[in-house]
Amino acid sequence: MRLGAILLGGWLTLVPGTLLAQLTLSEALREADRSAFANRVAAATSLADRARARLPLKGILPSARLESGVVRTTDPIGAFGTTLRQRNVSPTAFDPARLNYPDAITNFQSGMVVEVPLLNGDAWTGWRAARAAADASRASGEWTEVTTRTMVIRAYYGAILAAEKVQLLALSQHAAVANVRQVHALVEQGLVTKADALQASVHAADMASQRLAAELDAQTAREQLALLLGRQDGSAPNLPSALPSDSAVRAVAERDTMPSVLAATRAGSELSNGALNRAFLVTRGDLRAAASAVNAAKADQQRAGSTLLPRVNSFARFDWNDASMIYGGQKNWTVGVMATWTLFGGGSELADLAVSKARVATARAGEDAARAQAQVEVVTARRGIVVVLQRLDLAGQAATQSEEAHRLIEKRYVGGLVTVAELLAAQTQATATRLAQAVARYAVIDALASYRRATGTDPGALTVLENAR
Repeated sequence: MRLGAILLGGWLTLVPGTLLAQLTLSEALREADRSAFANRVAAATSLADRARARLPLKGILPSARLESGVVRTTDPIGAFGTTLRQRNVSPTAFDPARLNYPDAITNFQSGMVVEVPLLNGDAWTGWRAARAAADASRASGEWTEVTTRTMVIRAYYGAILAAEKVQLLALSQHAAVANVRQVHALVEQGLVTKADALQASVHAADMASQRLAAELDAQTAREQLALLLGRQDGSAPNLPSALPSDSAVRAVAERDTMPSVLAATRAGSELSNGALNRAFLVTRGDLRAAASAVNAAKADQQRAGSTLLPRVNSFARFDWNDASMIYGGQKNWTVGVMATWTLFGGGSELADLAVSKARVATARAGEDAARAQAQVEVVTARRGIVVVLQRLDLAGQAATQSEEAHRLIEKRYVGGLVTVAELLAAQTQATATRLAQAVARYAVIDALASYRRATGTDPGALTVLENAR
């Protein structure tokens, strides 16, 4: 029996059973966007950084507060001051005995205070630094989402590849069992020896062993995908049983990615000079995060320098003092302006300034490293697409040729022209080339996702492969 006929029959019988409640790539990406652990951590971190960016507003915006409290005292100064604040001073209040030994007096003190910062340079520059840091955190979170999407695509199609491997090995096992039956029939006819039957049985057992290992790998791949999607119940998704066809994968690459790759490849001088194509990188979240980190470090350096300048703040307050209730009695008001200038604080200001300068240097080095890394990723991804498409062509040719070789050797074995070892080797080679063809298809999908991530575009565009077979 030809392996191709078995493969075709196996596909027709196995595929319909896998169409129940299958998780599509679009659904997987949406689930990861919502629930993936890395995305949730990045979103929470970005939210915290945005909230933290509002803390310096305390030194910029006016503030208002209410105060209230109750005090009871026999302290001579406190008692006379309380009487004066309550506006109850009379001639008897100046009696020396009463001044020296006042009766206990109660005061309900209430107030309303408004503070208006006028000149706080460190607060303004600190606000700018915090906003830039929040921008960096938000861009980093967006890059995490893009990276997670790329990982989901790899894991999704990687799990499908593992399932396809199981089916190919299962069909190869069926073919091996058929070979065993065929060899035993030939042994009974005296056309081949018992050794041929033993070799065929060993080969069938080997196929069964490989199938069991592949089934374990496929289950593990589905569980890893579930973990990547953020599922906490451990439920593994049901997936399609086969990758998109060679022609479908190639069509997506040629229509969507290859034009950009070829255009960039023609710009040989640009690539040879190591220049980065900025059109691809303006949307990369990691580069935007690195640039925002530099801006935050520069603003923080300005904040450190601003601590050496004077600060000017104003305030206004109303106070009530009464013997029996809060906000009772007559109010009084106080307004003022306060200027402070720390000329020397033990050297802490200079140390803060030196640290901030070092942070600027660190942030700039980080940005340079990120740009260099992005350049390598873009160039590597461009080359990778060209290579994997060539590998796909070669794998397809090898699969077709090995299938034909197996068919011919099978005929020759029936005629007694080749040994069973050659027959089994041809069958093994046919299975291996089919697996290699599936791996080549997966490599193209992986390369497309990597290229989109490297160029700062959304890998989720590869959902067009869902309906491509």
